[in-house]
Amino acid sequence: MSYERIITGAVITTGEKSEEAGMKVEEILTDAAYSGKDNIELTKEKDIKLISKLNPAVSKGIRKKEDEFEYNKDAGMFVCPAGHIATRKARTGKKNQTTTYYFDIEKCKRCSKREGCYKEGSKSKTYSVTIKSKTHKEQIKYRNHHTIKIKKIKSY
Repeated sequence: MSYERIITGAVITTGEKSEEAGMKVEEILTDAAYSGKDNIELTKEKDIKLISKLNPAVSKGIRKKEDEFEYNKDAGMFVCPAGHIATRKARTGKKNQTTTYYFDIEKCKRCSKREGCYKEGSKSKTYSVTIKSKTHKEQIKYRNHHTIKIKKIKSY
């Protein structure tokens, strides 16, 4: 780094190489590709702060805009694009848990927006949302706090 604080050269290594060279790694700033649960837990175990956005597949799920249902906070249920509210919900899955919302199939059969949503002959219509792990929730909270600090630093 020059006297003017301009980086004039860099060598990219793994965190292990830096630690082997005697460097104390305190923070890692990465993109979403490194925000997997294993990396988050490893940095926590090593008391290293990981400043990284979560992969959008974790933070928002993988859905096309037209497939998104709206969450009704008062009812604690999702509402389909046609305005029908789920009739019940259940937690499903073991490792990657989801909350699955169930819709009235009779309404789906007659719905004007059923094309691409309801498959003819289906016995049920569901909408599932991945439940974020405690690790992911903590990372979101930590990253949001540090994003504010990073923006403040950039403004000087």
